Amino acid sequence: MSLFRTKPVEQSIRDTEEPEHRLRKDLSGLDLTVFGIGVIIGTGIFVLTGRVARDYAGPAVGVSFVVAAIVCGLAALCYAEFASTVPVAGSAYTFSFATLGELPAWIIGWDLMLEMALASAVVAVGWSGYFASLMASLGAPLPPELAGEDAAFNIPAVVLVLLLTAILVAGIKLSSRFNLVIVIIKVAVVLLVIVAGLFFVKAQNYTPFIPEPRQLPPGSGLQAPLIQVLFGVTPVAFGVFGIFSAAAIVFFAYIGFDIVATAAEETRDPQRDLPVGIIGSLVVCTLLYVAVSLVVVGMMPYDTLNPDAPLAEAFRAVGQPWLASVISLGAIFGLITVTMILILGQSRVFFAMSRDNLLPESLARVSPRFGTPARATVIIGVVVALLAGLIPLSALAELVNIGTLFAFVVVSAGVLILRRTRPDLPRAFRTPLVPLVPVLSILACLYLMLNLPVETWLRFLAWMVLGMAVYFLYGHRHSRMNRPTPQTEPPLPTG
Repeated sequence: MSLFRTKPVEQSIRDTEEPEHRLRKDLSGLDLTVFGIGVIIGTGIFVLTGRVARDYAGPAVGVSFVVAAIVCGLAALCYAEFASTVPVAGSAYTFSFATLGELPAWIIGWDLMLEMALASAVVAVGWSGYFASLMASLGAPLPPELAGEDAAFNIPAVVLVLLLTAILVAGIKLSSRFNLVIVIIKVAVVLLVIVAGLFFVKAQNYTPFIPEPRQLPPGSGLQAPLIQVLFGVTPVAFGVFGIFSAAAIVFFAYIGFDIVATAAEETRDPQRDLPVGIIGSLVVCTLLYVAVSLVVVGMMPYDTLNPDAPLAEAFRAVGQPWLASVISLGAIFGLITVTMILILGQSRVFFAMSRDNLLPESLARVSPRFGTPARATVIIGVVVALLAGLIPLSALAELVNIGTLFAFVVVSAGVLILRRTRPDLPRAFRTPLVPLVPVLSILACLYLMLNLPVETWLRFLAWMVLGMAVYFLYGHRHSRMNRPTPQTEPPLPTG
């Protein structure tokens, strides 16, 4: 049963006070909220809104964003309780170790490494495409073999990742200030789009608000959704069911609020600030998503929207091409912070697993100068840079989605388990309506996972098999939990 030995919450907190593993506590609730906004708002707000309106929900796309936000909100409430109760780096990995045991914790940590590394590389490649487009518009085009998704070696993506890695190594406070500046710029662009777009909204474009439903052609082979293979369910466009089909897609525009929890150990008042950061960023982004989606379907009939650049094309259609350029600039700034915060989250999970000796403990050393896990951050940065520079990642992007949903399921289940096994723990934030909220979160996430292609499931299972091999060959044998337990434990830190 050593595979399922849990790590007491008190021990996890004590580990954070060891001098060689102590991270600098420099973050406030505002910093965490801005981190959340920085990672959630990317190109999705400029692209996804029009695509799902045209193909799935029609003018009711704003309702789809609200439905997706409710599903995310269920998971966010569970994350908020865990993060404030166990304010330790590692997010879902740490929570799993406290509730499910070492092997499940390893599995979720391995899953998070896949999710965040791939996501940051994919976003960096997307940023490179926007950057190359901007340079071309300025009369200085980059060679296609050195920039963009089809590049042999994507130099802009690599340079971006390495520069952001250097900022993250230099300190969490510097990182938060850099993130704040970029987030202010991209939120300003979003607000400009909303306000400017209101002048071109036509009421007739909202009619019918919910178009008549129609059946979509079923997928085939490995591209078919798992729910279709298992139950014969095929997707529906428009109508009430179309709204929910769209919600399953736009759900992924919200991915990222969970990364706020990875910075728990670097927060000055985690019991108060972590729930604020997790839930606050989700609320702000929901309002922005709904507003943008209502504007874009009000400017043009939903069935004429451009699927690749709906907002930019909408402004060109109404004679405002300069706003299209502003939108592209906003996307460039938006993807910078998304990439940085994903690398931040990945490095903290890597750091937490190394501190538990499931990975080499030397990687968990904190830089005495910067107060950051410099070694872990550099390694993650180099790996992400290589992925972004060399590997076509578009086919693997859906692995990010299944990895995130799997983490949501584990955290929601963990809240139920810890409430039962450790009712004595002080909880600064309590998930309301337990067990209803965690159960609904689990069911909603499992439903969304079933909507992913069979091919994605097979790749995910292959990554898990590789992770199990690494765990049994190294992690289980070197685990810190194998050390003898001292007769007396030091008192729980109160600071």
